[in-house]
Amino acid sequence: MLHALDDYPLHQTSEPFSHPASESPNVYDRFFFNGFDASGDVFFAVAFGVYPNRQVMDAAFSIVHDGVQHNVRASRACPHDRLLTEVGPIRVDVVEPMRVHRVTVEGRHGVAAELTMTAIAPVIEEPRFVHQVDGRVLFDYTRLTQFGRWEGWIDVDGGRIEIGPGRGVVGVRDRSWGIRPVGQRIPAPPSIPQFFWLWTPTVFDDVCTHAAVNHESDGRPWHQSCALVPRLVEGEPALDPGRVRRGESADFDVQWGSGSRWADRLTMRHGFWGGDEIEVTYEPFLQFQMVGVGYRHPTWGHGMYVGDDESTRDEIVLADVDPADPLMLHVQAVSRATWGDRSGVGIVEQLVVGPHAPTGLTGVIDGAA
Repeated sequence: MLHALDDYPLHQTSEPFSHPASESPNVYDRFFFNGFDASGDVFFAVAFGVYPNRQVMDAAFSIVHDGVQHNVRASRACPHDRLLTEVGPIRVDVVEPMRVHRVTVEGRHGVAAELTMTAIAPVIEEPRFVHQVDGRVLFDYTRLTQFGRWEGWIDVDGGRIEIGPGRGVVGVRDRSWGIRPVGQRIPAPPSIPQFFWLWTPTVFDDVCTHAAVNHESDGRPWHQSCALVPRLVEGEPALDPGRVRRGESADFDVQWGSGSRWADRLTMRHGFWGGDEIEVTYEPFLQFQMVGVGYRHPTWGHGMYVGDDESTRDEIVLADVDPADPLMLHVQAVSRATWGDRSGVGIVEQLVVGPHAPTGLTGVIDGAA
C-alpha cells in the first residue's frame, strides 16, 4: 500500500514506506517527552506509540499536581497514514525536526495542555539496543535522546499552570523504534523475569550529561552508554554529531531505599577514552510512576488493543504508592545532580525486576534490606 512518502528517496527496503521491515508483532515507533523544574513544582510526561503490526496507536499524558499524578490515556486503531499523530485528545507534532516539538491535549477529561519543546543541546544517538533471551530477540531498537526547554500551559480541572520562559522548565525527549516487548504477551516457556535499567539524562547550566545501563542478574552489562553535550547557543545546529562527546563506559553505585527498588542516592561514573572520567551524584526528591504513561499497565499498556477510539483518565496518589506493587516498580525520579562544582537537575529512571547480585537484590520484586 503506497503512501505519499514513497515519492521521496527514503526507502530502507524494497517494500513501500508503510510496510514494516520486520513481521514481528513487537515492531514499534515511539515518542517520549518529560518536563520538570529544579524545585519539583512541575513534572509532566508524554508517551505516544505506533505498533503497525498490531494495528494500534496509543498515547498518554500525565502531570503531577499537589501530590497526585493525573493520567490521560488514549488508544485507537492505527491509521494507514502514520503522519496523523493524534490519538483521542492527545496530539504530537514535529514542528522542526530535531529542534521543535509540540504536544497538545484537549480538555475532554478535565486535563488540557498546549506545550512546545525547543532543543537546548545537540541530539544524542544512543548505541543500538540488542538483547536476546534463550535465543529469542527481545530487544533490537535505536533510541535518540535530546534535552529541551518547555513553554506553554497545562490546565488540570480548571487550574491553569503556566510553563513560561521564566519558570525554567526543562526536559528530555527520546525517540525509539525497532523491536521490544509490546502489546499482549507472546507465549513462551516460564522463566524467572529479570530486567535492570538505569537512565540518567541531566541538565547543567553549560552542559548536559546522559548515561544508560542494562545489566544481567550477575551485573554484566548488555548495554551501556554515556555522553556529554554542550548547551546550544542561538543559531547552532541541533543535529551535530561532532559535538557529542561519547563515553566508553558507564558504571555506578546505588543506595536503594529500604524495602524498595527505588534509589535513595545514585552516583554515575562516565568513562571516556584516555582515562578521563566524570562523576555525577543524584539525590531524588520527586517520583513519577511510569505506569501513568502506559509502561507495564495491564489494560492501557503500550500496543494493547483497547478499542478503535477510546480514552480515559485516572489518578495515582503518590503518597499511597506501595513500592512492592509490581506495576509501580518503574519510576522516573527528579533528582538534584552534582558534578564537581556544578549543580543541576536530572532524571533517574529505574526499572529493576528480578535479582541483581552487585546491588544485593534477590527474588523478583523483593525490596532492599
